[in-house]
Formats: sequence, C-alpha cells, structure tokens
Amino acid sequence: MKNKLALVSGILILFFAGFTFGINAKTENDRSEDIKLLGLYTHVFKLVKDYYVEPVESKKLVYSSLRGMMQALDPFSSFFTPDEFKEFTTETKGEFGGLGIEITMENHKLIIVAPIEDTPAWRAGLKAGDIILKIDGKPVEKMTLMQAVKLMRGKPGTKVTLTILRKGVEKPFDVTIVRDIIHVKSVKTKQLKDDIGYIRLTQFQENSAEEFEKALEKFKNKKGIIVDLRNNPGGLLSAAVTIADMILPEGKLIVYTKGRIPSSNEKYYSESKPIIYPKIPIVLIVNRGSASASEILTGALRDNNRALVVGDRTFGKASVQTLMPLPDGSGLKLTTAHYYTPSGKMIMYKGIMPDIIVHESQEEQLKRMKAEREAKLKGKKIKIEDPQLEAAINAIKILNFAKESI
Repeated sequence: MKNKLALVSGILILFFAGFTFGINAKTENDRSEDIKLLGLYTHVFKLVKDYYVEPVESKKLVYSSLRGMMQALDPFSSFFTPDEFKEFTTETKGEFGGLGIEITMENHKLIIVAPIEDTPAWRAGLKAGDIILKIDGKPVEKMTLMQAVKLMRGKPGTKVTLTILRKGVEKPFDVTIVRDIIHVKSVKTKQLKDDIGYIRLTQFQENSAEEFEKALEKFKNKKGIIVDLRNNPGGLLSAAVTIADMILPEGKLIVYTKGRIPSSNEKYYSESKPIIYPKIPIVLIVNRGSASASEILTGALRDNNRALVVGDRTFGKASVQTLMPLPDGSGLKLTTAHYYTPSGKMIMYKGIMPDIIVHESQEEQLKRMKAEREAKLKGKKIKIEDPQLEAAINAIKILNFAKESI
C-alpha cells in the first residue's frame, strides 16, 4: 500500500507535502481583469493605511482580507495565521489539549460533527448536530472556525462553558466542561455473543490502520465482524484507504477524487490480499456523526459488496480541501475537488443511506451515551439498549444462514 499523505477531518481531506501549484491557461482578457482587480485591492489597502482613523498593521489587513476571501468560497475553505496553522496540523497525532469534539462551521454556525469517545465532551453528553452559540459567553457567529477552536482549548483542568442549541430542545442551555489532554484510542474491540467480533473505530489517526489490523487478526476466524463507525468524524485518508485495503480483494476501487487540476484527480485501489476470509460477513454501523473518512470506508466496502450497512444516514461530507503552507508560516485550506464512492456517487450533503435503516432518536442516543459513560466511569457491565447493534448482530446471523443455505 502506497503511503497516502492526506487528512479527512470530520469534514475535510488534506493532501500534504509535494503539492505543485498549476497555473491554468488564461486569456489576455482574464489576465487584464485580474490585474485591474489586484490594483483595486492595492488601492484600497493604501487608502485604509493612510486614512483610517487609527493606525492599522499591514499584516492584520492582509490576514483579514485572506480570511474573508476563503469564507466567501464555501464553509470548508479557510485561512490560518501561523499559530493557527501550527495548531491545526497537530490534530491527527492522537493526543492534544481540549474538549474532544470535532466541529465544522456552516453558514456562520458552529456545529458539532461528533464528540470523541472517552473525552470530556463525550462525558458531558454533547452530540452530533449540536450547535455551539457561545463560548464562555462570547457569541461565535462572527468567529472563524480556528478562532472558536482556540477559545475552547486551554490548560488541562480549566473550565469552559458552551451554550448549546439542540434540535428538539426548546431553549439553548449551558454545558460546562473541564479541559483535559485528549488521548484518543481510535480502535477498541470486544467479543460479542454468537462468536461475533466487534471493532469500534472512533477516528482515523496515524496508528489506526495498525491497530485495526491487529483487531482483524484477532477476529479473522469469527462468524462475523461488526465495525462500529458511529460518531466517527473522520481523520486521515491514508488510514481509511489502508483499512479498506485490508478487507477488499486486490484491484478494487476504494475512492476517487475529481477537481479542476490534474493533481486533484486521484484514484485509490486496494493493493494487498485481504486479511480476513472473503466469506466472513462484515456489517458496518453508522449514524449522522459518521463523516468523511468514515463515509469513504463505508462507501468502499458497500459499493464493492463486501459489507452490509446498518443504522442512520451518514453526515454527507465529500468535498476535498488541500492544505497549502504559505511562506510566512500561515496556510490555506482550499476546496480543490470532490470525492466519489466506487459506484460514482457524490454524497456531499446527502450522506450514505444504510442498507438496513435503524433510526435512533435523539432521546435514545442520549440515553445510550449516558449508559455507556456510566458503565465506563464505574467500570461495571451494564446492559445497554442498542437497537442498531442488535440489528447488526442479526444481520450477521442472517448472512451466515444464507451462506450455509447455498
């Protein structure tokens, strides 16, 4: 498997080193218009510097204009100052300070894609789809995504209060969370009844593929394997591709991207022999918090007829952002392509509809998450009602029965 240096956070894919900037052919009229507009920008810049009521730093003007430029494009393109850029590129190591949530900014709304399991946000009961209105009383509607992230992060042990708007709840409410160092264990396993292996994949990090491989080896002789992707907001594209490669036969298309420039058009194929026997049933569990890399893995296995999908419709994030370092240490996250599942589906804003739909209401999800938190904190085995997991177990049984009947 070739090393694919890419990141799919709850809502993005990042292609790192070696990016080559292509210059598209332009007509003379296009170039002339660009020069005029750049001249207009320079003219306004000079007017502000010379006549604004108070002195303004040149860097502040340029950074603010670049930030506005990115925001005018789409919800996923961003400009980062050097500090923001450095902070942003540390988020896939599996350990950082903060609350433990993946967030996105859409139409000036700060939306939780998913809480990360076993983190302060998860223990506080935050859920996918929650809208953060305020951070310590400061409205977020005029903040950038990274400005909001910076406010939420802080020294471990300190508190931050989020004002939350939740669908189905009449009024906004406050949630106070104690910051902590976030140690994310991305792969968790357990043995289920009826000789079924269960793999919980919480994020796609640098070491996720290696941990997932160990889990597959552990369960490769079971009667079936359930992969739980619920509230998995994404992570590294390379991890998603490598995990799909462990399961699919050689030569199968995993995902492909399409954009305006040649370097944005990529196809990813499985290149290794599968670790587990092809006839062992695999069932994926997904929900609204399953995004980006989770959807890539789901689409790859489902479209290649290697897995059945159970649960709720996924998040629907299929735009590709390229991370571009700039000379002064700042950077851009620019939308450059869309990704497609092997069957050619572009799931942006649509998500992936499961083969077996088992809807979990907001109340049911909160009840389940609360029970899981209590069981984890008390270290006790508590019977947790989980219709989606039960449906996945039943699907494994049916697939095995159908296999034996042939």
